[in-house]
Amino acid sequence: MAFDKDAFLTALDSMSVLELNDLVKAIEEKFGVSAASMAAPAAGGAGGGAAAAAEEKTEFNVVLVEAGAQKVGVIKAVREITGLGLKEAKDLVDGAPKNVKEGVSKADGEAAVKKLVEAGAKAELK
Repeated sequence: MAFDKDAFLTALDSMSVLELNDLVKAIEEKFGVSAASMAAPAAGGAGGGAAAAAEEKTEFNVVLVEAGAQKVGVIKAVREITGLGLKEAKDLVDGAPKNVKEGVSKADGEAAVKKLVEAGAKAELK
């Protein structure tokens, strides 16, 4: 017996809200799923995704990708940006790629990336 999708949709169309609610509950019990957990990602993926992406982009991370040839200058720039001591800044630069600053505004992040690049490092804003 083949499933008739059109007949099923016609039957759903003729059901009342209470009947549809009972059907959803029966499907949840039968298959061990939850309609609520499936509805949230679908809504976020459709139109809410753009709004969520806009909200997320208020904080950025400054990432030191590579120290480059001018390591001393990069360490000085990292110290200036972060306020770290010499040893901590050197460890951060030696451990690249690493986050130099997290949760900064776009303007502050771009300024930090600019300082790092001017010092000879490869850095990016994520």
